[in-house]
Amino acid sequence: MLSELKSSTTLLQSYLTWLINMSSGGLAVYILFMFLTLFSMVEFCDPREKIPPKQLRQSYRANIELFVFNSVVMSMLSIPSLLILAEQFSDKGLLNPIHNPAGRAVLSFLAIDLLLYFLHKASHRFDCLWMFHKVHHNDPCLNVSTAFRIHFLEVVIINLVKAMAVVILGIDGALLLMNEATITFFTLLHHTNISFRGERFLGGVIITPYLHRVHHSTRRDEHDRNYGAVLSIWDRLFGTLAELKPAAIGVKGSTAQDLISLVKCGFTMAGGSPVSLDVMIAEAAYYKAEKRGFHPGNEHRDWLEAKNEIIRSVYGERRVRNKLMRIWRAVIRIMNIALQGRNRKYPLYRKQMN
Repeated sequence: MLSELKSSTTLLQSYLTWLINMSSGGLAVYILFMFLTLFSMVEFCDPREKIPPKQLRQSYRANIELFVFNSVVMSMLSIPSLLILAEQFSDKGLLNPIHNPAGRAVLSFLAIDLLLYFLHKASHRFDCLWMFHKVHHNDPCLNVSTAFRIHFLEVVIINLVKAMAVVILGIDGALLLMNEATITFFTLLHHTNISFRGERFLGGVIITPYLHRVHHSTRRDEHDRNYGAVLSIWDRLFGTLAELKPAAIGVKGSTAQDLISLVKCGFTMAGGSPVSLDVMIAEAAYYKAEKRGFHPGNEHRDWLEAKNEIIRSVYGERRVRNKLMRIWRAVIRIMNIALQGRNRKYPLYRKQMN
């Protein structure tokens, strides 16, 4: 018995030594593969929602291909590793005066998780970020591989934000690896198509699969909720938590479901096939009125006021854009007259035919 215990202890010690001696890249891949395998097995054995096998295979293939593509692009861009920054700034940040390892670990995790919450919320608020982030929402069947469906430019933005946190806070390599492993675990968990006992109870503290499904709803008033990466307390604190069953999963009118289409999708403002302006205004008006708060008995008036405000904004932007276009055309016309003469019938840059 003693020899068996000694043998097990030696095996565990050698395993831990192997993990510590691994390069950061190799360790990250190993952790990622281990979590992915675990959640995929659970998802396959007991799925929350039944997904057609063909659709699930398509989702897995597109998401894994995008993950590989992102990895290649990131290596070609030669973006500095977060661990290199951690080694250089670990003794210069805001956490440096804190000598208690547990206190440093808790504060660094809370800071990064809160930062990811605000970045996620900004990705839904600003079009310049949403055009990349909508690629992640584009999966019509939520599963563990959906966690990998991220446009490579969003990966760059996330890493730049994390790099700022590492430099400002002075997070060392060990804490960084621990935080990254924790965030990876929970990111894969809340995308997994599973349900389990105590899920709603745990949702009081962390983002669980039933909470994150709402975030992947096709309806804007539903998917602009539950932004947390690990902790759900940020959503509760800032009033963005929603506990409900989503109407549908994915992006309205979206058709990009392969690697090339997903990469292209990140460079367009539209989510997929066009939606009528009336539908967009109606949905945005309802969402705006709901956020502002309906008054009892005046719901219809509140909605109309929000709709009129959005229409004025939309068509006001169009008027400004049309005015700028008229000014630009006038400038081109003046250039034509100045450079080619008043009586020329062909515009600037058009070759004269002999």
